[in-house]
Amino acid sequence: MANTIKVEIVSAEHSLYSGDAIMVFAPALLGEVGIAPKHTAMLTPLAPGDVRIRTPEGGEEEIIYVSGGLMEVQPDVVTILSDTAIRAQDIDEEAALRAQEDAQKALAEKGSEVDEARARAELVQAVAQLQALRKIRKG
Repeated sequence: MANTIKVEIVSAEHSLYSGDAIMVFAPALLGEVGIAPKHTAMLTPLAPGDVRIRTPEGGEEEIIYVSGGLMEVQPDVVTILSDTAIRAQDIDEEAALRAQEDAQKALAEKGSEVDEARARAELVQAVAQLQALRKIRKG
């Protein structure tokens, strides 16, 4: 049996994923990181994007969109805490496209700095959701 690492992904609403993996890829703020079993301990903030989990059974990777958050890595467990976490296959494509369009319109209107920051954050989230959806469709 291959070495595995336990993966827990928890959102504000519920525990979304709990299982073993042979590799985990996550969107750290400074770029994507890969976590293998026995990885050194670390704590890193996450950017909006997709977490990809390779299971010991093989097959397609499990893809989960996270809105950002924190990832704690210990040699035998990866814990991801995110305000929002959605399985890629459960993403509402129409809602993500609408959110992307709304954010682009808000940026074009040049409101206050607070409105611009909110619109940029919403645009990043919508684009990350759409990218996660596209990855699962490719697979």
